[in-house]
Amino acid sequence: MALSVPEGYEPLQAQRLPGYLAGIAHLAARLGGRPEHWRVQEVSDGNVNQVFRVHGPDGDVCVKQSLPYVRLVGESWPLTLERIHFEHLALLEHGRHTGRRVPEVLHYDARLFLLVVECLTPHLILREGMTAGLRYPRLAGHLADFLARSLFFTSSLALPAEAKKAGVAAFCANTAMCRIMEDMVFTEPYQVHPRNRWTSPALDGLAAEVREDVPLKLAASRLKRHYLDTTEALLHGDLHTGSIMVTQEDTRIIDQEFAFYGPMAFDVGSLLAHLLLNFFSQDGHSTAEAPRDAYASWVLETVEAWWSSFHDTFLQLWEEQGHGAGDPSALFTTPTGRAALQAERRAFLQRLWEQGVAYAGAELLRRIFGLAHTLDLERIQDVDRRATCEARCVQLARSLLVEPGRYRSVFDVTAAAREVGAGAPRRQVG
Repeated sequence: MALSVPEGYEPLQAQRLPGYLAGIAHLAARLGGRPEHWRVQEVSDGNVNQVFRVHGPDGDVCVKQSLPYVRLVGESWPLTLERIHFEHLALLEHGRHTGRRVPEVLHYDARLFLLVVECLTPHLILREGMTAGLRYPRLAGHLADFLARSLFFTSSLALPAEAKKAGVAAFCANTAMCRIMEDMVFTEPYQVHPRNRWTSPALDGLAAEVREDVPLKLAASRLKRHYLDTTEALLHGDLHTGSIMVTQEDTRIIDQEFAFYGPMAFDVGSLLAHLLLNFFSQDGHSTAEAPRDAYASWVLETVEAWWSSFHDTFLQLWEEQGHGAGDPSALFTTPTGRAALQAERRAFLQRLWEQGVAYAGAELLRRIFGLAHTLDLERIQDVDRRATCEARCVQLARSLLVEPGRYRSVFDVTAAAREVGAGAPRRQVG
């Protein structure tokens, strides 16, 4: 069955891109030279869009276009083209608040649902770098700064009520992308579903346990309602190590097509989950000649530094720039009042952390039993070693999701990860 698309839309193939870009003066000038000499490279490594890098003698650009279906699955799973519109809006908004932490937008074509941004070179996808055991000394600070600023400045702590509501309205129609998360994070891993997959038969028992685990399913259901009902701030919406590009000195956040106003803890938990997932994968990549123990420790140290820096940065932003409709500073002008307000700020961040812990548990589980897996684990060639790493993810994930209050600090989580990582997890029922 042919997919329905708006009039004027067509997917641009690699051979047609030079001609298209040549008709946009500032992009042609950025690339330089003649279009026939430009080199087009497809780099569509994500799940939903097609992406190209175009290289000219004077510069490069990155071209991203929505397809009317999920690229990972094909035309059997139709998907709205409008997701690139929301990515464009989110890049502009996050760029206002986080500066160089997102790529610069160079052009947007609403007819073709096509976005052109700066080409990030020599950046590498963070997941690739971490799977290869590369260290990034500025990563924790950059991620903390991006997340603190993007969440704070799009929340009612910083915005007037009218501006906050306008932001919610601008993104509220990104329902198809939110529905993917609603289904794939909070629902499908807990039931028999044709999109689910896992390392079988090694994890068949654990998959069955998840489907029968009543406290786990209740926790996931509560979290889904929280996700559906909360509009705290403009989220990236799918923040993980595959949507971050890095060098030793720079960090950029990409792929904002899932952006919407939602619970701050969702972005916090997603990033936490993928850092933990990478930690658990390291044992599967370790060899006698190239052990990964020290690198695995660095990953957890990065988790600790990231959250600690985020906490302090967000707190400072609230203290110094909390002038929005949701900031009650005007009510607390005495020394006693100011001390009480400061305690409330810290309590807010504590709640955010514990909610993020629960979201991290849900994200870890769906990356083991759902449709979309990650190369951290998928590249472990030894199936038994991979299953062991995945079972450790599941062991911690259940605790994070069901009992987030046990993990009062980031150090509680990293200590638990170390303990689970050192053990031999159960992989079967009984």
